[in-house]
Amino acid sequence: MIFYLIAVVMLAADQLTKVWVRNNLAIEETSSWAGIDLIHYNNTGASGSFFQGYGPWFVPVAVIVVAFVLYNRSRGKLKTVWMEIGTGLFVAGAVGNALDRLFYGGVTDFIQFKEGIVANIADVCLNAGMIVILIGMFLGRKRSGAPAKHYP
Repeated sequence: MIFYLIAVVMLAADQLTKVWVRNNLAIEETSSWAGIDLIHYNNTGASGSFFQGYGPWFVPVAVIVVAFVLYNRSRGKLKTVWMEIGTGLFVAGAVGNALDRLFYGGVTDFIQFKEGIVANIADVCLNAGMIVILIGMFLGRKRSGAPAKHYP
């Protein structure tokens, strides 16, 4: 249940913020909100603007990854609290950016970090999801070599 709640809420947050950015900021226009620097950027590549123009290739990858997660969940795997949270975040991020690529030809990035990186909520979900999954894997193996306890 936690998986679906996180996936749906974070996907909605991602898509709603991107709609706001597309409707209120021109491409490369900057703004600030609640201390967060914003810039509207259309990324046709991958994270960090790598592989510019190859964005459409990431859509089937996202579909395969999401299908893999859903398949493993249906088989009773990925049921620890860590996996529920981590895969929920990861799926929200993968689907959010895939939708942008399908409907807009690129991903709408808008959160400008001090390091010069421009990202969106889906990117944050992808990274946070991977961190949570890795922590869960580490903690699950650390306890006497047994897998982590399953979430009911």
